Amino acid sequence: MKERLQFFGAAPEIMKAVSVLNKAVDECGLEKSLLHLIKLRASQINGCSYCVEMHSREARHDGESEQRLYLVSAWKESPLFSERERAAFAWTDALTRIADNGVSDELYARTLEHFSEQESVKLSVALGMINTWNRLCVPFHAIHPMPAVMAA
Repeated sequence: MKERLQFFGAAPEIMKAVSVLNKAVDECGLEKSLLHLIKLRASQINGCSYCVEMHSREARHDGESEQRLYLVSAWKESPLFSERERAAFAWTDALTRIADNGVSDELYARTLEHFSEQESVKLSVALGMINTWNRLCVPFHAIHPMPAVMAA
């Protein structure tokens, strides 16, 4: 795969605004570990290799275990995640695929069992942010860092 364009260079003013919102999300007060996990999950759904690599690497750097990172894609089947994390994953799946089924009243109520109204807004904005990054990286073929030895 070859990079199509560098979006920061192509549209620097709007990318500055995106970066400001990204910083606000990172500093919104939700647990850093939770933000890593939902960013990873949304990026998996969207098939964004750049963001999957980045968020798994950053999560490991911040102390997340390899095992939990491997199991994010199968979170429904793994007991390694807290109820709050599971609620965040369900919200992530629904918002990332919002055109499929919207967000049910049941899911909304379940989310509010683990997140305050303020936190649910922050969580939703964080998901909007990672989905924005995915929608930049995937179509423009952003290339994640690659090790010196690559697959044949």
